[in-house]
Amino acid sequence: MKKLSLWITGIAITTAACAQQNPTALKYGNVINVTDAKKHLSILASDEYEGRETGKPGAEKAANYIAAEFKRLGLQAPVNGSYFLDVPLSENKLNFTAFTVNGESFGSWKDFFMNGSFPDKNLNVSDVVYVGFGTAAELEGVDLTGKVILLINEDKPEAGKTANTSYRATPQRRAILEAIRAKNPAAIIAVNSELTAILKRYGASQGGGRIAIKKEEKANTAAPLFNAAPTIADAILKASGKTYEQLRTATLAGKQSQVIKAAVNIAFVTEKKDVKAVDVLGFMPGSDAKLKNEVLVFSAHYDHIGLNPDPNAKDKVNNGADDDGSGTTGVLEIARAFSKAKKDGKGPRRSILFLGNVGEEKGLLGSEWYTDHPVYPLANTIADLNIDMIGRVGEEYMGKPDSANYVYSIGSAMLSTDLHKIGEAANNNYTKMKLDYKYDDPNDPNQFYYRSDHYNFARYGVPIIFYFNGVHADYHGLGDEVSKINFPLLVKRAQLAFFTGWDLANRDARPVVDVKTPAPTK
Repeated sequence: MKKLSLWITGIAITTAACAQQNPTALKYGNVINVTDAKKHLSILASDEYEGRETGKPGAEKAANYIAAEFKRLGLQAPVNGSYFLDVPLSENKLNFTAFTVNGESFGSWKDFFMNGSFPDKNLNVSDVVYVGFGTAAELEGVDLTGKVILLINEDKPEAGKTANTSYRATPQRRAILEAIRAKNPAAIIAVNSELTAILKRYGASQGGGRIAIKKEEKANTAAPLFNAAPTIADAILKASGKTYEQLRTATLAGKQSQVIKAAVNIAFVTEKKDVKAVDVLGFMPGSDAKLKNEVLVFSAHYDHIGLNPDPNAKDKVNNGADDDGSGTTGVLEIARAFSKAKKDGKGPRRSILFLGNVGEEKGLLGSEWYTDHPVYPLANTIADLNIDMIGRVGEEYMGKPDSANYVYSIGSAMLSTDLHKIGEAANNNYTKMKLDYKYDDPNDPNQFYYRSDHYNFARYGVPIIFYFNGVHADYHGLGDEVSKINFPLLVKRAQLAFFTGWDLANRDARPVVDVKTPAPTK
């Protein structure tokens, strides 16, 4: 009897699941198609758009294209009759007049990089204080005032734990940096072995100015942090006859802080200029008198990294077809599907904001500005479905059977178990992809949860889902071309976002925020 009852229950559950598929949602989800997706992306990721770098003509062309599409679809222009929300940015360019160690010169974004805005500086020192991993024991009793500090930028290994060796600062290392800066050093040189390859691959495209939201800022008195490749540490150690790796090995064996004799000269000045940039907003008002004040957001960033600075390169445009031309295309297609539904009298009960963000590649700037200055109150914003890279197969899925039927879903359960269930149900009922939750973790070494525009909504308590295909060999490279996009897969992932959004926009209750995920420690 139990087996029979379980079998009958199984039939009931299966029938209920099928019944949950909404034929109206299915009809308009199928409006999203390869032909239109290819049309949009072939324009946005064309050479004419010059890599869509924030503040450059290509980004302005992309913004105008998106706004024209929003207008064509009949979306409202919600910023005082405009589709454009001005994002006040400024560019601070650090010009290094010197970075020498024992007479050897090193280059910004070649051997090191520094983020942030600092007063002009000219440092000349004859010794460097090495503090190992910067633990409390290594800092105890060490005078750092006015000194240049050499630091291993990794988590110190602990028994039974896998140490995070990425150059991206973990909460543990952020606390260490705060402790070091509290001792008033002149500068910190943080060395990480993986930076050699990273700077070689990406450094040439990052050598311009640092763009940030324009603010009235107090003078930054903190010690500047230089993320450095081991070659700089080797130069500091040259007179000792040791290498950085030898020093690191000795530190792991228990060797404590020490003073290293080395002539270091670091000098830089900062140039500042205003940057023109806009978010692009298209608004669809809801049809339900009780629910139309609540807003669902679909977001994607339309900017990319611009032109290749190498004058000898044959290919000069970082087209950014996947990053994030694919996400922008997805949002345009989703907007088209909802617009068709609305014209047919099947418009969403809640309102929808379609949001094209600028400046994501510069530090999530457009979404930061929008969430700090929302056009629609964040208290009324029920969720953000953010799409960033959905057109390719990531490196971890290359050659796997499900390589053309997966997506990384990130953040759905970080704030709301309701939203997680809604996303799961949309996939089970319609797209039936593998939802990979590998990166759905605030402690993920890649920190993907914190690295796209959804996070600026999440920091205000707005539930989010981030759709992502994972990185690949062409990530932030010249090979990120339209010819490499898997359009059927792009469409299927965009449809998942659409079906999830259809449920969110039409259900009786908004997703409940019932989880608290910690923000990254600054």
